[in-house]
Amino acid sequence: MSGRAHNEITYAEALRQGLYQAMELSEQVLVMGQLVDFARGVFGSTGGLAERFGRERVRDFPVSESAMTALGIGAAVAGMRPVLVHHRIDFMFYAMDAIVNWLSLWRFKSNCESVLPVTIRAIVGKGWGQGPQHSKSPHAWYAHVPGLTVAMPATPFDAKGLLLESIFGENPVIMVEHRSLYALKDRVPVRPYRVRFGCAAVRRAGEHITLVAVGAMVPFALRVADLLEQHKVQAEVIDLRTISPLDSESVCKSVEKTGRIAVIDPAWRSFGVSGEVIARVAERLGRCLRADPLRIGYPDSHTPMSAALEAIYYPSEVDVAAQLRKLCR
Repeated sequence: MSGRAHNEITYAEALRQGLYQAMELSEQVLVMGQLVDFARGVFGSTGGLAERFGRERVRDFPVSESAMTALGIGAAVAGMRPVLVHHRIDFMFYAMDAIVNWLSLWRFKSNCESVLPVTIRAIVGKGWGQGPQHSKSPHAWYAHVPGLTVAMPATPFDAKGLLLESIFGENPVIMVEHRSLYALKDRVPVRPYRVRFGCAAVRRAGEHITLVAVGAMVPFALRVADLLEQHKVQAEVIDLRTISPLDSESVCKSVEKTGRIAVIDPAWRSFGVSGEVIARVAERLGRCLRADPLRIGYPDSHTPMSAALEAIYYPSEVDVAAQLRKLCR
């Protein structure tokens, strides 16, 4: 481990570092998932763990999402703190019964006398012909269920901090990771630390419009803000970090200043996080808005496989910046 207080590392390495330190801090932490004990790890995020902690605590698992989630619940009941790695969030639907009917309501049904500190790392794909079965991001579905925390780290700093918060908390957490972020670099503290749930971060200050973003759309929103600045529009970019709990206070505080809001969500436009954020702002500040709120997301269609159609399906920074400029006139 480096003697420096911070190192510049990738998102994937930040996850690996968080897992490594969690397993050092507590023998109750174990990692399960397909190929988590493979030399290169899950896109570099679990490499070397099996060699350091052994295959009793870093367990490869068959392709059975439901069985793995059920085993994670059992391990948590027995006092462990399991981290489950789902390579494709799309196939977590096979574990929906375990997640919704058991994991989410265990603490509630036990009158808080029993807890399930299960962390689920759920990975979202994009590009390379991922298509409709490997690139969905149904984070809003899980956020709709009481008892589940849903985190969406957008930076290496938050990837490590939110992961450690998840592992050492007392509630089940689904941490949604976008593969497009794994190579992103940031300065990350070498020592363990925790990022609290429900505390959004202002990634860029501005006075003309509030851009609320989540997950992979946070760096996208920052690039959009750079384009807007060229036209003398100052955008404030807020990274929600978690969508359940959702930091409505920070969002509303920003909108009180700017009078305008656009929400950029890496998911289908309808019935998602963007609609929920805008509803909360409208309930509190509706009469104070200077322009209609805007939802920016994916079309209500399945993801195409070809690169040409993907380019149309996913929003572009130039097109989004043009839409936002109209709001600021």
